[in-house]
Amino acid sequence: MQNYLEPAGTPPNTSHGTAVLDEAHIGDIRGAMGTIRVNDMSPRRTWRKKLATLFAIMGPGLIVMVGDNDAGGVSTYTAAGQNYGTSLLWTLLLLVPVLIVNQEMVLRLGAVAGVGHARLIFERFGKFWGAFSVGDLFILNFLTIVTEFIGISQGFSYFGIAPLLSVPIFAILLVTIVLTGSFKRWETFMLIFVLGNLLFIPLLLLSRPHAGPVVKGYLIPGIQGGINSNAILLIIAIVGTTVAPWQLFFQQSNVVDKRITPRWINFERWDTVLGSVVTQIGAGCLLIAAAFIFQGTKYAGQFTGSDATMAAYKDSGNDLMATLYAILLIDAAFIGAGAVTLATAYAFGDSFRIKHSLHRKFTDAKGFYVVYTLLIVAAAGIVIIPNAPLGLMTTAVQALAGLLLPSATVFLLLLCNDKAVLGPWVNKPWLNVVAAIIVGVLIVLSLILASTTLFPDWDGVLVTEILFAILAVSLVVIGAFYQVQTRRKAATAEQVSATEAAWDKNTWRMAPLETLKKPVMSPVRFIGLSVLRLYLVVEAVLLVIKIVQLAIGGGSGS
Repeated sequence: MQNYLEPAGTPPNTSHGTAVLDEAHIGDIRGAMGTIRVNDMSPRRTWRKKLATLFAIMGPGLIVMVGDNDAGGVSTYTAAGQNYGTSLLWTLLLLVPVLIVNQEMVLRLGAVAGVGHARLIFERFGKFWGAFSVGDLFILNFLTIVTEFIGISQGFSYFGIAPLLSVPIFAILLVTIVLTGSFKRWETFMLIFVLGNLLFIPLLLLSRPHAGPVVKGYLIPGIQGGINSNAILLIIAIVGTTVAPWQLFFQQSNVVDKRITPRWINFERWDTVLGSVVTQIGAGCLLIAAAFIFQGTKYAGQFTGSDATMAAYKDSGNDLMATLYAILLIDAAFIGAGAVTLATAYAFGDSFRIKHSLHRKFTDAKGFYVVYTLLIVAAAGIVIIPNAPLGLMTTAVQALAGLLLPSATVFLLLLCNDKAVLGPWVNKPWLNVVAAIIVGVLIVLSLILASTTLFPDWDGVLVTEILFAILAVSLVVIGAFYQVQTRRKAATAEQVSATEAAWDKNTWRMAPLETLKKPVMSPVRFIGLSVLRLYLVVEAVLLVIKIVQLAIGGGSGS
């Protein structure tokens, strides 16, 4: 294994001896709100300088987090409020640390490795696992982009603008802002739409919420009407839209494209934390607004899609809320479509080693921009097909994202413990514990969905209690085994080498991928990954069964 240590005084942005595949990823950080020179190593001692640096760095974390509240997110959070009142608010609170933990790991990978998530999976796990993982991403991302255009279509339809007009116009706009060949201009456009997402505040205020049910919903886990497969499906959809696999690929590649290096990781962490808080506040506002407006009305428990919700707001005498909701839906769909499509194009460039940077003109990165454009055109084309089941497709895509998330998180966790990749930036033990708990909870939720789908007469509460008890015991056993292994290694470990002890976290970059020793695919690791893939196949089949049931039943009622 070769670890790379840059010469003292070398700016961390240099491509000499690092894994950076595209020279466009080297140079000054030119963000929408400031510029940082490639050789800037000066300390930030005053609050003014720290804030100026944060504004210059800010972008990847804020955009990826607000991208959570995309068209599918708006629909999913509204469904939770309309069908289950404020009883599911606790899921949003629990997802804040999940968001921060997952996205902190990928921003570290991006800044230190200098390559995208897809590239690392191919190189560290091999072509089979890389193709499997990235293949999942391409399919899920394309379906997600379709849901974004569904949101654009529904939002403009409220104002009487037909999809045949609104969808192509927004498709052209999405392609245009990327083809400028300027990362700074693209980020500026995206941050303007991020500001538009703040419309969730007046939407909340107009619903006149009461503090009691809101506080109870956040602090006391429960499900209005009890545990059933429909409720579990919605919870998984909330997880899927809040912590979607595309976010891992987007933020890592966007950090690389913005030229953020280890020197600036702490600032990017704050960018990510701020974004996670903002997006979960927005999700809560959407859920609470629907819960209070529709409580006790004929619309309670009858969510079928964002278009029907806008009509319900208007029919209930809340015309301004309907208008704000439509604008918010359009804004969210634009952010989501831009981010998800770019994440896919980045992954394509990483997988096939073609130039892929927003710093490049079209003529200098044709493959990258062509993939982006084709995704937009194809997704837009599907949405304008008459009588397509758009509302049901939105829920299905968010749930599928939730089912695929454990797999994505496992690969992320393995990469963040790979010393050849992250050197002094590998995960701390406590972070591995948190990530293991996250994966376990996600798998348990999926198993609850499976059991309540196949055996609807089972006691949902009892099934949930049993599965979480099994999870608790499993985590304790795994933790004990991990402790024993750690102590054995510590007892036999040699003194840390002089080179490793001299690592400077601010300048350490991953060496070229081809120089790194391939990790050994042990039998335990192979079996674990194989079981994980089997789980995904089974859960995907069960999801299809559940969606068919909802389609035949005519909705997603409680």
